[in-house]
Amino acid sequence: MKRGLLRWPDRRLTEVAVAVEEVTDDTQRIWQDMIDTMEAMPGIGLAAPQIGIGLRLAIVDASTERGSAVRMANPVLIETEGPLVKGWEASPNLPGIEAQVTRHAIAVVSYIDAESRPMQDRFTGLWARSVQHQIDHLDGLLFIDRMSRTKRDMVLRKFRKLS
Repeated sequence: MKRGLLRWPDRRLTEVAVAVEEVTDDTQRIWQDMIDTMEAMPGIGLAAPQIGIGLRLAIVDASTERGSAVRMANPVLIETEGPLVKGWEASPNLPGIEAQVTRHAIAVVSYIDAESRPMQDRFTGLWARSVQHQIDHLDGLLFIDRMSRTKRDMVLRKFRKLS
């Protein structure tokens, strides 16, 4: 089921999400709702706080064929590798806004998967960018928080004009 998205400056977007104790049927339903919501945008990732659920749940699907979403509970960025790379990012919580953000080209992440198994994966390229973006959401950060104050203020002025 597609869920509604919070709109910045909703305070829930700046709160640190709570760890999931175990993967349950409810967790599976939330992940599926997140996938449905992401596909409707369309997007390449989503974190539970973006739809008003304060849990450390995220999904990422940067595949070209779609249907390859990685479901993550309690993801933690444990290592970054490679060069820092600039790339365009956006968020459905700030509709109409995009900006270049610098992120690591490779991200090693530990998480609990949909079968309750502890995992550690190495993400590259767009997958790495998206997983770092989603972990930021779980930590109460938006992509605009990765920008200089001057650029952030310019982007937010543009957003307020659009709103």
